[in-house]
Amino acid sequence: MTWRDLCFMHWPVDARHLAATLPPGLELDTFQGQAWLGVVPFRMSGVAPRFLPDVPGVSDFPELNLRTYVRPSRQQDGEGGVWFYSLDAAQPLAVRLARTLFHLPYFDARMWVSHAAGVTRYASLRTHRHAPGGRFAGAYRAVGAPLAAPEGSLEHWLTHRLYLYSADASGRLYRGRIHHEAWPLRRAEAAITENTLADRLGVTLQGEPHLMHAGELQVRADWLQRLE
Repeated sequence: MTWRDLCFMHWPVDARHLAATLPPGLELDTFQGQAWLGVVPFRMSGVAPRFLPDVPGVSDFPELNLRTYVRPSRQQDGEGGVWFYSLDAAQPLAVRLARTLFHLPYFDARMWVSHAAGVTRYASLRTHRHAPGGRFAGAYRAVGAPLAAPEGSLEHWLTHRLYLYSADASGRLYRGRIHHEAWPLRRAEAAITENTLADRLGVTLQGEPHLMHAGELQVRADWLQRLE
C-alpha cells in the first residue's frame, strides 16, 4: 500500500492516565518520561494482498487514526510499537476485514479530503453503529526543508515504529510487523477546527501539537503473530 499526504499530530498527555487505558500485557512507552497521543490523518492507495492487484473503489480511501506507543510487559518479548485506540476509514469492506483479520478498532466514517496547492483539507465523522462518537476537521501542509530525524530524537521516536499491537475480544494480544523506508519528514503547519477523537479516553487534546508531514511512503504489512 501507499500512504499519502500524512500528518503526524502529537500532544503530550498524562502518562498515568493513558497507561490505565491499555490492556494487560502492554505497558506505555514514553519519551524521557513523557507520554504522547497522536492523531494521524492520511490517504491510502494500492491496498491489496501481496502479489494481487488492487481493486478500484476498494483499495483507495482516507484513514484517520488515534494512537499511542507501547511495548510488551516484562513477561513478553518484543519491540515497542503502536497501539491504536481508533482507526476511522471511508471504506466499509476495509473496515470489516481489518477488524476481523487484524483485531484493530476500525470504524466506518464519512470523510471528505481534498489536496490543492500543497494544502490537505480533511474532515471525518464517525458513523459506525454502536461506536463512540468521533469527529475531526482541519487543514495542514508541509513547510520547510526535509527534516532529519536521528535516532534518539523525539521525531524518530514518534515515527520509527515498525510494529503494531492489537487485542481480540478475549484480550489475547497480537503483534504485526510493518516494513517501510525512513519517513520523508518535513515540519508542518495545521489549523484544527474540531477534534473529539480522544474524548472517550477522558483526554482533551488542547494547545499546539507537535507536527510533522510526510508526502508519500510505500508500506508493507505482515500478518499478525499472537503473543504468548
